Amino acid sequence: MFFDSRRSTVLAKNGMVATSQPLAAMAGLRTLIDGGNAVDAAVATAGVLSVVEPMSTGVGGDLFALVWNDNEKKVRAINGSGRAPAAASLEELTAQGMRRMPDFGAHSITVPGAVHGWETLVNAHGTMPLSELLKPAIHYAEEGYPVSDVISFQWSTEQKKLMQVPSGEELLLNGRPPKQGEVMRIPTLGRTLRAIAEGGPEAFYKGEIGPKVAAFVQEQGGWLSAEDMAKHTSDWEEPISTSYRGVTCWEVPPSDQGLAALEALNIADGFDIPAMGAQSPDAYHHLIESMRLAFADAFRYIADPSQVAVPTDELLSKEFAAQRRSLIEANRAMSTVPYGQVQGGGDTVYISVVDGQGNACSFIYSVYSNFGTGMVVPGTGIVMHNRGSLFSLDKDHPNALAPNKRPYHTIIPGMTTVDGELQLCYGVMGAFMQPQGHLQVISNVVDFGMDPQQALNALRFMIASDTVSLEEGAPPELVAELERRGHRTAIISSYARGVTGGVGGAQMIKRDPETGVLSGASEPRKDGCAVGW
Repeated sequence: MFFDSRRSTVLAKNGMVATSQPLAAMAGLRTLIDGGNAVDAAVATAGVLSVVEPMSTGVGGDLFALVWNDNEKKVRAINGSGRAPAAASLEELTAQGMRRMPDFGAHSITVPGAVHGWETLVNAHGTMPLSELLKPAIHYAEEGYPVSDVISFQWSTEQKKLMQVPSGEELLLNGRPPKQGEVMRIPTLGRTLRAIAEGGPEAFYKGEIGPKVAAFVQEQGGWLSAEDMAKHTSDWEEPISTSYRGVTCWEVPPSDQGLAALEALNIADGFDIPAMGAQSPDAYHHLIESMRLAFADAFRYIADPSQVAVPTDELLSKEFAAQRRSLIEANRAMSTVPYGQVQGGGDTVYISVVDGQGNACSFIYSVYSNFGTGMVVPGTGIVMHNRGSLFSLDKDHPNALAPNKRPYHTIIPGMTTVDGELQLCYGVMGAFMQPQGHLQVISNVVDFGMDPQQALNALRFMIASDTVSLEEGAPPELVAELERRGHRTAIISSYARGVTGGVGGAQMIKRDPETGVLSGASEPRKDGCAVGW
């Protein structure tokens, strides 16, 4: 087995936060120390991430979360994503000759749902006011923070994107991306966060900010209106789950792609993965093929269930998994799997928090691509996401663009329970890598007994289109055997491993139900850390 990091699993008992940027992790930890619970800490962490990792997330994006209430022994799910504008028109785009949604641009903008999601989470399960939780984020936006390594690399690739409108200067340092160690301030974003802290979601969606956002998007040729902003809501939903070797794995239901992770686990559950050995050609082959089948179904069926029927129960059934499993050959990659084309990559942040009382929040938050559309609303520091790019322009597809509809969503928080007790609170950021990451880190823990840091350090694969990307350090014999079985492989290295098109960035916290001891891990491919007390 190959591990590229000497990080150790972090141990604590009173509370823990794991995320992709240390300043954000510490903001969450301070919230726990000050008496906040897991949800409070997750929202405080999210606020800071919107400032210190703005290419990945922000108030112009969406969120999803799973919440574990230890007193009730219950998992809850929130869909904090936005919908397409009421004026959105598939016919308008196809009349222009478009065959697929634009990756960027004003037509890819849906209502940003994150701010409403913050307040909805805190009102239902938090103990502290949003005004208090956003103080660290406001501080860093106004007073500045030193830019970290991986984040500076991500920023360095997006200057042209940010400069498409003059207001992109608000997210640059003297007209250029900040370098590692330079102090970055985003005062316009600080003012936006102050307005949200003082006025809540009303200030963002119905006050001065919402109409300003809508007017800007319309100036750029988009559909978003002030009415679209004003009517936005978040939704509490019943989480979906499956059993993998006695471990119950939880995800948010569609329009989120968590269903793909659960279907892949169901398919893999019928193979003796532990006997194959960790990171062996056999284990990789069977996990890859399980994921390819799950993606084929996800791309065909996942959509907004408020507008189209999604066969969630059938796709999650063990009988359906057995049918799909029968298509997998032990020594040959499938050549005819109806596998949808994975287009593009995404940048996201993930937050795992477990407090000293055993409550947990698995929280994921994104503007989709690096800096989303790249369009910054003047005077606000808000970069608008491009989540609408995931709609289909095939009018007969379940995920077809339509007014007031949520698109297929890539960001998925995860949890596991065993015998009714919380086991893991985890996530793997990275667009279509996310269900693949869930499959692999759960297999690492459940099949091979890895602790959280080992499970994240371990090499991962990433499938896209007809290629399996493997990480630098993959044994030559593994690569050769996968090629022999018909997998087309590519090697990814350096920063590419943890950013767009790579193997994602993960965080994980495990809780021992008998002792309450927390074991936390943070992705070695990112800047972050797990911190506890």
